[in-house]
Amino acid sequence: FRSGYDNGITPRNNLGEPNYRFNWQTPLWLSKHNQDILYFGSNHFHRSMNKGNDMKTLSADLTAADKKGDVPFNTITTIHESPIRFGLIYCGTDDGRVWVSKDAGYTFDRIDNGLPQGIYISRVQASAHSEGRVFVTLNGCRSDHFRPYVFVSDDYGKSWKSLAAQLPYEPVNVIREDPSNPDILFIGTDNGLYTSLDRGQHWMTMNGNLPRVRSEEHTSELQSPCNL
Repeated sequence: FRSGYDNGITPRNNLGEPNYRFNWQTPLWLSKHNQDILYFGSNHFHRSMNKGNDMKTLSADLTAADKKGDVPFNTITTIHESPIRFGLIYCGTDDGRVWVSKDAGYTFDRIDNGLPQGIYISRVQASAHSEGRVFVTLNGCRSDHFRPYVFVSDDYGKSWKSLAAQLPYEPVNVIREDPSNPDILFIGTDNGLYTSLDRGQHWMTMNGNLPRVRSEEHTSELQSPCNL
């Protein structure tokens, strides 16, 4: 079915303001609590209450704004809203900053203290089982960091614990939590897929004739920050 109707939803800066910077995988998130509500990341956080027809910029620049190059730097890379609580939103950037908003994007608090600094945030994932729990993965291959970076917080990002002790030295692209069992986690890296049955204390390779290739949720010819 085709309606013949299309509508651009990309946020536009006002005349005289600096241009927004967009990641090559610009994060968009449709609220589970109200599917008219859309969240959009540039170097700012944007929100629409009507499916993108009106897109409002709610935040200041959430990045360090300290790099320039042939592709955009200092961009938001990942957005996730808690499945449990409307308006509890996390953002991560390509320069290592992680933010939380508890009021649907009107205000943000920076919560990356205790995490490796300046490293690409590949995913933030709010738990579906505990309101204060959030997972973060970092991919350091652009900075020649090839170790796995996986962290969890149970206090909205005030403190962090590493879950990467038993993972091989492979940059991590994504973490997902099982929607029914809080103890089951999945990790996608630049070299494969892993699962944990004890909430990240131990990891095992998911075999089943799966190839040893990069794993993440997106399907694109540009899937890892290492391609840049």
